Amino acid sequence: MRIRSTTVIGVVKDGKAALGSDGQVTLGNTVMKSNAKKLRSLYQGQVLAGFAGSTSDALTLYERFDKKLEEYRGNVPRAIVELGKDWRNDKFLRRLEAMLAVVSKDHAYLVSGTGDVIEPEGGIVAIGSGGPFALAAARAFSKSNTMTPKEIVEESLKIAGEICIFTNTSLTVESIG
Repeated sequence: MRIRSTTVIGVVKDGKAALGSDGQVTLGNTVMKSNAKKLRSLYQGQVLAGFAGSTSDALTLYERFDKKLEEYRGNVPRAIVELGKDWRNDKFLRRLEAMLAVVSKDHAYLVSGTGDVIEPEGGIVAIGSGGPFALAAARAFSKSNTMTPKEIVEESLKIAGEICIFTNTSLTVESIG
């Protein structure tokens, strides 16, 4: 059986950032858990990361990324590139089945399962089975000058939860700034 789960969306706007996820984990046609926590606050609360894929693999990546952030004193672009290099070159890491979405008050990144590092346009990053739905909603909401990143993330996750069968509306949202 294939485990499906996750919608993670992050928005960076006006020196603020928010990252959120749903809580659903599905095995085949069964919801195994509805309130999973898929986000981590890193580097003294200045960086948020969320995962899609294998939980144990994501925990390994969180640890590695947190070490990189410490090594490069919170320089998110440098730490994320170094994580991507490790992911691509390390025999153990190459086998991990997860993706990371990362935001800080200035940056949004996606690190793929092959170690690719992508800084998406518009400061919006989305991963997981409901990611495309949340991304479309966030792009529309981000045109509003009245919504904060946290509000955009919350509303985008709600819409993804209404559309994607692998996404629910048990939300976790964290913000910076």
